[in-house]
Amino acid sequence: MTKCDYNLYIIRCADGSLYTGIAIDVARRIKEHETDSRGAKYLRGRGPLQLEYQERIGNRSDALRVEYRVKNLRRSAKESLVAGRMTLAELTNETDRRQASGVVGG
Repeated sequence: MTKCDYNLYIIRCADGSLYTGIAIDVARRIKEHETDSRGAKYLRGRGPLQLEYQERIGNRSDALRVEYRVKNLRRSAKESLVAGRMTLAELTNETDRRQASGVVGG
C-alpha cells in the first residue's frame, strides 16, 4: 500500500446504524471519530464504534466515487457487503445497472 492509497470503511455504531467513509489510515480516522473534533458529526454520541468493513480502493478520486455509491445503497445491500455475501464490485455494478435503466432506489 502506498501513501496515496485510500480505503473505504464501514463502521457500525452502538445503535446499529452504519457509517461509510474513506481514509488513508483507517485506524487513525476511527480514533478521530471516537475522540476528536475532526470526527464526523453523525458519529458523535453513537459509540462505541466497530469497524465492520474495509477495502483498499486506490486514489482519492476513485475512493470518493465508490464512497458515494455505497452511501446510496440500501441498508440491506450494505449489510450484505459487511457480511461478505456480496463484493463491493458486485454492489457498485448493480447500482450502475439500476441507474442506467432508470430504476431509482432499486
